[in-house]
Amino acid sequence: MKTVKLAFEEFGDATKKPLIILHGFFASSRNWRQIARKLAEQSHVYVIDMRNHGLSPHVSEMDYPTMAEDLKAFMDEHKLKTANILGHSMGGKVAMWFALSEPERVDHLIVADISPVSYQHSFNNTINALKQLPLEQISNRKQADDLLSASIAELSYRQFLLQNLQLNNGEYSWRINLDYFYQTADNIIAFPSVEQMQPYLGKVLFIMGGNSTYNETDAIKKSFPTAKILTIKEANHWLHIDKPAEFLAAVNDFI
Repeated sequence: MKTVKLAFEEFGDATKKPLIILHGFFASSRNWRQIARKLAEQSHVYVIDMRNHGLSPHVSEMDYPTMAEDLKAFMDEHKLKTANILGHSMGGKVAMWFALSEPERVDHLIVADISPVSYQHSFNNTINALKQLPLEQISNRKQADDLLSASIAELSYRQFLLQNLQLNNGEYSWRINLDYFYQTADNIIAFPSVEQMQPYLGKVLFIMGGNSTYNETDAIKKSFPTAKILTIKEANHWLHIDKPAEFLAAVNDFI
């Protein structure tokens, strides 16, 4: 299994306990800067760009065992024997698989609004909408947003996706490889079989959005029997954006 060298941003005092943040699908370290700066008051924070995201390399393989190996290689490179791991959505699944595979490398595991299950939704419409955007005709981000609104109605989701749009030498392009996203999206929706895995018995906190539909308590308790599950009321899937104060308090209190 070939790993890639992951790009990252770093915040806080290197003498403090390391906390590694893993973002979700279509996101990057930049989406977590504000949260990371706050968490850096208590921890030495690394925010990683997962493979095919942000400034990390583009490769055709993307699944949870592979991304967990990337995380292990990152920790080895930075001489982190153990760390607190915080993952949201896709990043939460990476964090869970890493804890199940390398339990001795994790001090505290925090999973934000995702469960260790295979879901039934699809990213195909989103990816196709981005691929069909006529980048050669776009002169500003507002124009891109207007064109994308025909396929994706939710403004906040469009703005989140359009953070992957970059301007170089007067021309817009995607920072992400949409073909690779399309080829591997089913791996992101899924979760590897845990039948041959021992449950993780360490310190685990699941933080769920009260308005989200990703909480699968039975599956959580099967693989993470010691887990505490905390729900933030009136928060959606992006709970760290909807309720940042409550999210930060939950993470800091836990670690």
